[in-house]
Amino acid sequence: MVNPKISHRPTLCYRPVQPSDLGILEQIHSDVFPIRYESEFFQNVVNGRDIVSWAAVDRSQPNGRTDELIGFVTARIVMTKDSEIADLLRYDSSKGDQTLVYILTLGVVDAYRNLGIATSLIHEVIKYASSIPVCRAVYLHVISYNNPAIHLYKKMSFKCIRRLHGFYLINGQHFDSSLFVYYVNGGRSPCSPLVLVTFFITCVKTGLKSVAAKLRKNEEKMVKWPKCKETRGLVPLQNKQTIKTELSGCEYV
Repeated sequence: MVNPKISHRPTLCYRPVQPSDLGILEQIHSDVFPIRYESEFFQNVVNGRDIVSWAAVDRSQPNGRTDELIGFVTARIVMTKDSEIADLLRYDSSKGDQTLVYILTLGVVDAYRNLGIATSLIHEVIKYASSIPVCRAVYLHVISYNNPAIHLYKKMSFKCIRRLHGFYLINGQHFDSSLFVYYVNGGRSPCSPLVLVTFFITCVKTGLKSVAAKLRKNEEKMVKWPKCKETRGLVPLQNKQTIKTELSGCEYV
């Protein structure tokens, strides 16, 4: 596919961000994001200090720019127990080494958008997270008005699990954020469909057992109606009892 904004058919490749990308990385962040990042952040990215990253380049770009950054994604590994979404995961606190991958920034040069570059970069992150046995999810924040990004993450099966009011402060104005999660290596929400179905079946089984027990108890209390020799009628020895079955409801959050 050729983007109308570029005059050639791109040959897209992906590699780690490296120190020589520093200048263009800073420039793209400045062009793409309304938030300004400290120089320390960029140094950490290009030198791989606690941050993993992938760069997109166009090998068929003219004028010797075949290794110039046209897109990127940066991410960081965080401990699940220390993350802001620990309560939104089916997290086993006894396994303190469980981790998550948090996407910090994702950007593509304007001329190269709508070519699937962002999707490929996110797939690199997901593949990386999946390769870590103790990693349970990839997650990120999206500002409320970034509809293309929201559409992209939903299309890639990310789940929006929380909306944070006033999360961003930009030029004195607050903006909401959506929190998206993609589960890997068996990670899932405490209220995932599998968990809810299992919980529902347990409730039904418990309820049926309770009803059966009460029916058996009632049968034991029941007394037969003996026939009266003189009248050949039925004489009740005790009043009938009404069985009440109480069903407890399940409340989901």
